[in-house]
Parts: sequence; C-alpha cells; structure tokens
Amino acid sequence: MAVSANRLELLQIADAVAREKVIDRGIVLAAMEDAIAKAARSRYGAETDIHAEINPRTGELRLARHLLVVDDVENSSTQIGLVQARRHNPAAQIGDVISDTLPPFDFGRIAAQSAKQVIVQKVREAERDRQYEEFKDRIGQIVNGVVKRAEYGNVIVDLGRGEAIVRRDELIPRETFRPGDRIRAYVYDVRRETRGPQIFLSRTHPQFMAKLFAQEVPEIYDGIVEIKAVARDPGSRAKIAVISRDSSIDPVGACVGMRGSRVQAVVGELQGEKIDIIPWSVDNATFIVNALQPAEVVKVVLDEDSERIEVVVPDEQLSLAIGRRGQNVRLASQLTGWDIDILTEAEESERRQKEFIERTNIFMEQLDVDEVVGQLLASEGFRSVEEIAFVEPSELATIEGFDDDTAAEIQARAQDYLARVEAELDARRQELGVADELREIDGVTTAMLVAFGENDIKTIEDLAGCATDELAGWTERKGQETTKHKGILDDLEVSKAEAEGMIMLARVRMGWIDASELEQAAEEAEDGEETEATEADAADADEQTQAEGSTAPAADR
Repeated sequence: MAVSANRLELLQIADAVAREKVIDRGIVLAAMEDAIAKAARSRYGAETDIHAEINPRTGELRLARHLLVVDDVENSSTQIGLVQARRHNPAAQIGDVISDTLPPFDFGRIAAQSAKQVIVQKVREAERDRQYEEFKDRIGQIVNGVVKRAEYGNVIVDLGRGEAIVRRDELIPRETFRPGDRIRAYVYDVRRETRGPQIFLSRTHPQFMAKLFAQEVPEIYDGIVEIKAVARDPGSRAKIAVISRDSSIDPVGACVGMRGSRVQAVVGELQGEKIDIIPWSVDNATFIVNALQPAEVVKVVLDEDSERIEVVVPDEQLSLAIGRRGQNVRLASQLTGWDIDILTEAEESERRQKEFIERTNIFMEQLDVDEVVGQLLASEGFRSVEEIAFVEPSELATIEGFDDDTAAEIQARAQDYLARVEAELDARRQELGVADELREIDGVTTAMLVAFGENDIKTIEDLAGCATDELAGWTERKGQETTKHKGILDDLEVSKAEAEGMIMLARVRMGWIDASELEQAAEEAEDGEETEATEADAADADEQTQAEGSTAPAADR
C-alpha cells in the first residue's frame, strides 16, 4: 500500500492521537514525518539524508533526499557535484543543499514496525514533556487521583492528565489502597525523567497535613492564621504550631473547629493520626514549653549558641514529657528546631549539687582557700576564678563572713593564679611557634593562641584561611540524629559570631577584604537584629492582646 494513498487517514490518525494524549497535533505529525523518513532510509540506504514532509491541511506526503553541493564527491549518498547540481538548480553554489524529490513507496512489514516504534517513542516523549510542564508548578499542592495499580508496595496514581507515584515510604503505615480507590496526596517533587513516573506524591510529608488544614480552616486559607511549623510521626502523632494575625481570633480554636469538626476531618484523612495544635511564640522558651504539652515544665535553661535547651519537669511527668518511645520530645524537637534535654527535678538537683561541689573544689585548689570559703564563693554564683578576679571588690565584701581585707586577699590570689596560668600558656605558645602578631587580633586570648598552635595555625594568614566551623564547630542533623562536631576553640566557649569576627579581622589585616566592607557587614547585622527585635516586640504585643481578648475556656479549645 502506497503511503501517498492515505493522506486523509494520516491526518485523522494524527488528530486522534493528539486528542487522546493531550498533546499538540503538530508534534504527532512531526513524529510521523520522522518515522516515514526512517522507513525510507531502510529502502534507499541508511546513509541517505532523507526528509519527509506532511502537509497539515491536505495530508499530502513529500519525500526528498538532501544532497550537499561539493567540488569533489566522496559519498554519493549525501553529496552531489556542482555540475550535476546545476542541472537541478542553475544557481547552485558550493555549500548549498539540493532537495531531490523521491517517489512514494510501499512499507514492508519491518519498515512499518520500525516506523510505529518511532511514532510511539516521539509521542511518549511529547506526552511526558507536556506532563512535566503542567505539573512542575504544582509542587506544594494537594492533588486528587485514582489508584491505578500497586507495584512492590508503591502506588501508581492516575491524575487524569498525568500519572504519579506514591512510594512505599511516602505512604502512612498500615494503610492500603486498591485499584479504583480515590486518593489525596501532596506533590513534593516533579522531575524530568526519561522513563518511569516523574510526579512524586507523599502522604507522610509534614506539609501534607498543613495543606489539609488550609483546606479545612478558612482562616488559614485567608492568611489570618498561619502555620509556623509542623512535625509528624506519620500514622501515629503530629504537632502543628499556629499563630493568629488577628488578636480577636484564637488560632488553636480556629484549627479545632466547632466540637472538633475541623481537626477531625484532617485526622480522618491521616488514618487517625493524633494531632497536637500548639500556639506558636516568638519566645523560644515559651514555644518549647508549649511544644512539650501535655507535660508540665518547671524550668528551662537555653543555650542559644548551640540551639540546645534543658527542660526540667516534675518526677511524675517524665514519662509524659518523653512520650512513648521518645515520641513527644522528638516531635517537639523537630517542631522547634532545638535539641531538647529533659531532666527530672531530682536529676537537676543532683546535677546542681555535683556542679556546686566541683566549683568548690576548683576554688579550694586554685585560690588555696578552705572548704567553707570555697562553698561561700560557689553559693554566690561564681563559676570561675576569672569572675572572682575581675568582679568589683565591694561585691565580694558583701558575702556573709567576708570583710574588705578578706575580699581583697581572695581577689589578689585569683589574679596571681591567672597570671601564672597566662605565663604558662604564653611559654607553650612560644614553644609551638605561634607568631606574636596573632595577639593583635581583637578577641584572641593566649589560651586561643595555644589551641591555634596545636592545630597548625601559627600566623595571621593561617587564621584568615580558616572557616568559622573549623574554629567554633558545627552541628549535623541526619534524620532523627544530631551529631556535634567539635571546633578548634570549642573547649574555650567561643561562639560562631566571635569566631567569624576573628577570621574577618585577620582577612582585613592580610588585605583580602577592605575594612569598609567589614564595617558595612557589621552595620547590616545590627540593622537585622534591630528588625528582628522590633518584629519580636510586635509579636509579643499581639500575643498579649490575644491573651487578654480571648474568652474561650481551655477545655473548649
């Protein structure tokens, strides 16, 4: 059967495929042209440069062989001499391309099969491109689909205009889907893949729950109530932190709904996952205490540099604060972004007693005083000999049992001790070969110089080439585990900001950066801190107004 005899049929096939696959008709016609050209090459020779062209209105097919005009013909399949070319086109020049029309031909079985494969491949690629372009901007949205099939625990979902996959680890534990079931899921990634699904869905992603609340709670959808953080243990328990931009609206009550109707709708979609709705606070301590609900907290101690907090709870509340298999404290840590250490009142009292004894012994040893004096100093809150050496003498004299002479003697002993330590450290610094010029960097102490020398940092250039994490250490989070990597100055309690300041000053000294750039960066940092402080004050005011204006009982929330 000649190809030219099927002009209308070609157009009808192209229209049908374009409608079915929801792709442009021109793409289908281009795929047919490539397929016919490939089939023609099997007849006229694989090296022949053959092009097929289908008229999109009439369906007429034109086959042509393209030949390059050259002086000396080396390959007659792709080249033509100038004299012969001018028989086709008198104006032909070297480098031109001559199009030689070929007659229609009948497809053989093999050629037809090959052409079919080309068309199928081209159409599939076009369909995948269309699917990618359509869904790439829908990342972060919830989509509805119908389960098509299940493969090795993964669920393939028909979205109508595309096919997506919910991997086994993105399904809520113990939930099963059968072909034909309706499913709602969160689009967390869309990738351009050559094979297999390229739309990836999740039912365990924290934002899936946030988007479900946005669908159920009009205040969230309208932006009056904002979801600040979400932490999930899929299928078991979750915590969500919310804040209201309107002091007259209780964010927790808005999410719970009348008699729990709104939150129950979300719980039903998440297979009974228990949800704790927590008021967000700009104050980290308050937020963390809220996040540990329903456990009661007696005391918190924050370490802002390492984003770590110690929480003291009553002895009988320990298991409640930790939760089953550590679930409550783990979710609270994920929600707040802080590492949380939980202690009972008894454990905290024991630790404080141990620290008191340790400080007493340090004062007895370093100041050469008896146990009573050491205990008095420790009980007054002094934590180190440095604090005693540089405190106002009058403050020492106010300690019960001390007079001015005793205070002066103790302070003199503290200063003598520090002088001896400084001399020993300086001798060690010289032994390590650390340059004197490093002393000129603001914030650098002799103890730091020794630490630098032990880590082969001996000049200003060495310090300028360091990274902040090298000096202050860094924290690495992998899933539920947090690993603290020590820095060179970690034992000297140097913050990241202080470490960065030393490095930047060293770079200024080396001429790597300009001092004006450093001053500008410092001013921007101060402006940022002022802005954060202003926002924090505004948030505190909103919370206070909300607390005063809200009259709903806690039980109703």
